[in-house]
Amino acid sequence: MSRWSNSGFMTDAIQRLTAEVAAGNSAAVEAFYREYFEWLYVRARRATGRDESFCLDVVQEAVLRIMRSIRAVESRKQLEAWLTLVVRTTAYDLLRSEARRVKREVAFAVVGPRETADDAEDSDEQTMAWLKRQIEKLDARIVRIIDLRYHQQWTLARIGELFGVSAGTIDGRLRRALKQLRRQSIAEIGDE
Repeated sequence: MSRWSNSGFMTDAIQRLTAEVAAGNSAAVEAFYREYFEWLYVRARRATGRDESFCLDVVQEAVLRIMRSIRAVESRKQLEAWLTLVVRTTAYDLLRSEARRVKREVAFAVVGPRETADDAEDSDEQTMAWLKRQIEKLDARIVRIIDLRYHQQWTLARIGELFGVSAGTIDGRLRRALKQLRRQSIAEIGDE
């Protein structure tokens, strides 16, 4: 019987297990996996509401992240709080990745494959012309922020100093503007 197999892990057992997993002890990794696999799976299922296959992918990726960054902790409660966070962020990352993939596939289905390099250049020119028209419709301050950030390569902090606001505020303004442009592009693609 392993020194970690006690299902009622005591504080010192949790500290020892997490410290040895962090050190790369294969027996500790195996004991951790046996003890927490089902627990991680349940959290993945709750976070995503998806099928078994997707949740197993979440658990597999979460375990890899856990093994790369686990540190010794003092209690089971502390460990489980951190594990819950890792599973949730992993689940959200995989959901976002899947959403991007689906979006690309839908866009490809709507637009179709490009026939030639000339078609690609024409399409790129049309996209740039459309983008310039949309940016011109935006508030002059946000146009200036976009120019500073993407054309002149300024940092968010530097732009924030110029406008007398925080870098986070500038980031939020850029995100909202880009989201607005994305919505507009989707709306226009849907109209065609």
